[in-house]
Amino acid sequence: MSPADARLDDLHRRARALQPRTVALRRAVHRHPEIGLHLPGTQDAVLGALADLPVRIHLGREVSSVVAVLDGARPGPTVLLRADMDALPLHEDTGVEFTSTVDGAMHACGHDAHVAMLASAARLLAESREDLAGRVLLMFQPGEEGFHGARHMIDEGLLGPGGPAGMPEAAYALHVSATLPSGEVHTRPGPIMAAADTVTVTVTGRGGHASAPHDAVDPVPAAAAMVGALQTMLTRRVDAHQAAVLTIARITAGTTNNVIPESAEMEGTLRTMAEPVRRLLHDEIQRVCRHTALAHGCEADVRISSGYPVTANDRQAAAQVTDLAGRLLGSRRAVEMPDPIMGAEDFSYVLREVPGALAFLGACPPGVDLATAPSNHSNRVVFDESAMPTGVALYAGLALEALAAS
Repeated sequence: MSPADARLDDLHRRARALQPRTVALRRAVHRHPEIGLHLPGTQDAVLGALADLPVRIHLGREVSSVVAVLDGARPGPTVLLRADMDALPLHEDTGVEFTSTVDGAMHACGHDAHVAMLASAARLLAESREDLAGRVLLMFQPGEEGFHGARHMIDEGLLGPGGPAGMPEAAYALHVSATLPSGEVHTRPGPIMAAADTVTVTVTGRGGHASAPHDAVDPVPAAAAMVGALQTMLTRRVDAHQAAVLTIARITAGTTNNVIPESAEMEGTLRTMAEPVRRLLHDEIQRVCRHTALAHGCEADVRISSGYPVTANDRQAAAQVTDLAGRLLGSRRAVEMPDPIMGAEDFSYVLREVPGALAFLGACPPGVDLATAPSNHSNRVVFDESAMPTGVALYAGLALEALAAS
């Protein structure tokens, strides 16, 4: 075993020794989930976990973020490590002993585990300050679940020369997955997660009695026709080699069985992997919906709200994650993903500014079939806590190796 691998093995051993502390923090955060950009209780839990460490703390002005800066023994560059902190608006039905105590809120995406893993990684890094040539910027962010929390932190000065630790040279984030084998690490170079936009279409006709549709202008057939027309457009206007998904997930119209409504509303999501395709589809959705409405004698108001951009991993940074995970776990447990996934992530805002990588940490519970395991965002999702020491060691190892080589 090389000296570098021996240090990595020791790091993993130390991460396992911290498991009781990591689990305790994860469960405390899990019991008290908070949603959105303002997470005072979660922020306090993070501050408590870092209180005895030699870090400089910076709190968000408009959001409940925590930025902790750990300075190494020698000058050098900055490495950013991110953990998101917010929960989701759904009722928990897992039956775990530390279930959510907040009605209508649940850590269904594993952000509680991210918080705990990064806090324990900070402890390992603080114990290894003499090995750091530079500084580690620990980014605990609210509002990942659709609230653009990373963008808010960037707007408040997280990155750049005037930021709490200058402009990072590399940035890394881990995300647990309940449908990947526990302890495995999956990532890829280039796009790993999609851009996500919201599409809302209001179709307006003329209401009337359901027995006399000829005296009305029914918006319902127009809306139904749009769903099919949009899917046809997708296959005819987008290159088959480009990834794009358009799903109309909600159609609402009418109040009772014998009234033709004046309007119908559709709502859906657009997922793309390339900005040119994204721009094309914004234009095409407008065109198809408006013209389909006109063909039915209706009008269409089309609104497309831009969400997170594509999450694109730097090729070298992704390779570093895979290499480190392979040495930590064995090469078979460090997997290069063949394809990106169509979910979205606001770590994309950081990766637009800083070369880095997002990776998935498998956390499917033992004995659970991967094919049927409740997935992230399910009210029944359960994450295997025994995977967390791997996340702790990986977070810390990425910073140590990047700064030791500086």
